[in-house]
Amino acid sequence: MLIKLIRIVLGNLIIFLNWIFPPSKQKRTKENQKIVDQQTKFLTLYQFHLCPFCVRVRRHIKRLNLRIKCKDAKRDSIARNELKEGGGKIKVPCLKIELNDTVTWLYESKDIIKYLDKEFIGSSSIS
Repeated sequence: MLIKLIRIVLGNLIIFLNWIFPPSKQKRTKENQKIVDQQTKFLTLYQFHLCPFCVRVRRHIKRLNLRIKCKDAKRDSIARNELKEGGGKIKVPCLKIELNDTVTWLYESKDIIKYLDKEFIGSSSIS
């Protein structure tokens, strides 16, 4: 019970600090941003609102100025079932990547950030 309370307090503190100190967004031309927005339609982040690793990924998404759909797998039972059935486990953060009729479920915040950097830093297109 005490650990759950500590997680809730720390999670809310992280969310509060994230709100006070938001990351600055990557700047793109309107044309390039439109291309990036089109490409991010194929990405969905499954996350828990208070999870520090999820906050880390969401901050990075904001920093890269990406519009990726986020689903809360803790509060939304449909999202939770999608994560379990598609990815094979309920573990967050998880980025669902749908490209060329292939679906990839990418776990681990560092791997998600690495993927997003590779695809979106310095370019306006997904390889």
